[in-house]
Amino acid sequence: MSVATEREDAENPSSDPRNAAPPAVVLTRTVALIGLMGAGKSTIGRRLADALAAPFHDSDDEIEKAAGLSVQEIFDRHGEPEFRRGERRVIERLLNGPPCVLATGGGAYMDPQTRALMRERAVTIWLRADFEVLWRRVSRRDHRPLLRRPNPRAVLHELNETRSPVYATADAVIDSADGPHDDSVRAILDILKERDGR
Repeated sequence: MSVATEREDAENPSSDPRNAAPPAVVLTRTVALIGLMGAGKSTIGRRLADALAAPFHDSDDEIEKAAGLSVQEIFDRHGEPEFRRGERRVIERLLNGPPCVLATGGGAYMDPQTRALMRERAVTIWLRADFEVLWRRVSRRDHRPLLRRPNPRAVLHELNETRSPVYATADAVIDSADGPHDDSVRAILDILKERDGR
């Protein structure tokens, strides 16, 4: 370490990794975030991973890397059943790796095999959001394959009604509102601490 670097660290103790706060919880199992599109899984997942000093993975991003295609291209070229097969393989690979925070696609938990894998190998948390909040979030961008249909609002409403009872079988439920995402992160950390016996 150079003298200049030592001086900078002395002036700004927070820049020294030795002064970093320990993670809120030490992960022994992957935390899998589930829920409908627009629930905030990726945004909350990244912040949660930072708080836990843990790796973060977004299953849709990992699927795109593995396939060399975007989610939309996979849907267009091969259809949803093939996408779900690839999704299952990717999630299984991630669950077999070191504990991480995993944001899953909205339909992942609906697949019985994928759901069983997540229930067995992860702590599953449903990020539940009011329908109007979901619609407001997803209507800002046109990149959701399942919503590229006539009357996307009605499609989203039907998905919400159909999937909510299945999402409700997760290990825990956290409400994802329009407020600060940090509120959801703190609520998840509280659940993990309780499960950890703290």
